[in-house]
Amino acid sequence: MASTLLPSTVFVFFSFLLATDIVYSQSFIGINYGQVADNLPPPSATAKLLQSTSIEKVRLYGADPAIIKALANTGIGIVIGAANGDIPALAADPNFAKNWVNANVAPFHPASKIILITVGNEVITSNQENLMNQLVPAIQNIQNALNSMSLGDIKVSTVHSMAVLRQSEPPSSGMFHPNYMTVLKELLEFNNATGSPFTINPYPYFAYRSDPRPETLAFCLFQPNAGRLDTNTNIKYMNMFDAQVDAIRSALNSMGFKNVEIVVAETGWPYKGDNDEVGPSLENAKAFNGNLIAHLRSMVGTPLMPGKSVDTYLFALYDEDLKPGPGSERAFGLFKPDLTMTYDVGLSKNGQSTPSSPKTTPVTTPSSPANNPSTKAPTSPKPKAGGGSWCLPKGGVSDAQLQANLDYACGRGLDCSAIQPGGACFEPNTIASHAAYAMNLFFQNGGRDPWTCDFSQSATLSSNNPSYDGCNYPGGST
Repeated sequence: MASTLLPSTVFVFFSFLLATDIVYSQSFIGINYGQVADNLPPPSATAKLLQSTSIEKVRLYGADPAIIKALANTGIGIVIGAANGDIPALAADPNFAKNWVNANVAPFHPASKIILITVGNEVITSNQENLMNQLVPAIQNIQNALNSMSLGDIKVSTVHSMAVLRQSEPPSSGMFHPNYMTVLKELLEFNNATGSPFTINPYPYFAYRSDPRPETLAFCLFQPNAGRLDTNTNIKYMNMFDAQVDAIRSALNSMGFKNVEIVVAETGWPYKGDNDEVGPSLENAKAFNGNLIAHLRSMVGTPLMPGKSVDTYLFALYDEDLKPGPGSERAFGLFKPDLTMTYDVGLSKNGQSTPSSPKTTPVTTPSSPANNPSTKAPTSPKPKAGGGSWCLPKGGVSDAQLQANLDYACGRGLDCSAIQPGGACFEPNTIASHAAYAMNLFFQNGGRDPWTCDFSQSATLSSNNPSYDGCNYPGGST
């Protein structure tokens, strides 16, 4: 397929732009600001940090008023979120939606530049049919509430994992999973009518974990590689990010929604992980994020969306030290709590250079064969068949850690209604009791692999069934 080259004079001028401060005003570079941590700097310090960078948008997973206030009059666009647990009430009661907007948007906007509300996170791929069916009504009620308060310039959408696709290779064959088609069609009609984006979480890191070959790593890190040919279009893709985004583009186009824009709500690479994890390293994280930023700044776009960079929110601003799971889950931060850089990818406005392709050597292991398809590599055996297995908090774990575990587990689209008021496991109404139920639910739904019962080393497997009275803890034989 023939490519069009820029005339040399235009290329020289474009290169000059990239070398000057003009590069530091880019609305397409955002960052995720997670708070599952106990060591984060105050929001006011974070606001100043962000103003010293070329980051122009911040995505929150909730609607923390302290953060929203701290970003007032900075010009930084803010994405706020409504939790999965709020969806049933938002869908059922327009007044609840209006009260939500009154509490989380109206007091701050427009001084705090709220640009998007995400209702739920990866709901459609949670396979909770009831929650999926309530998603679009919840979104519509939020939009109606905004309109009634003359805040209709704020868009409303939801965030999807790449599992929303049934097929993604080659990119031109991108197709949504038929199980989700009914709700997706309704959602996309809303996106199309309101101009709100289809937001996704593409992670080349996870693609590499499932195919840990050196050539795949280079493809994921935007480093020199042979490319991958889409034989349907004769387009050769040179990086995984473009391939993943274009697979979503193809799926949208195939449903007739060519005008619905894509936003990348999350993408990133961990700079360290456990010994048995393949891919995390400082070199790989710097290569991925640095080359991604350079790719976005080039304005080349993707093969199916040329000449424009997709709005992309990097994951993440800080490490979240209370996150459960493998070590990599707590090592995505581009900045440390003391506001220094974990590694430099050229985001600072203070004259540090924009990185071109870093010449770091990709780290393909640690100490595991490059062709090993395992992505989890449990370090302890699963319980033997015939016995029960439940994931429970260890003794002496702080309430802060238990609350973080509870928030994390129930924030992954799981059905935590049993520990809501009126639920079978609501009593006793304590953080310890609710966290125990949620942590076990996360473990049972995560394939019952031991690494899903880690929670920053605050959990342990038990053969004793913790169910009581009418409260039934999922579990059983492996």
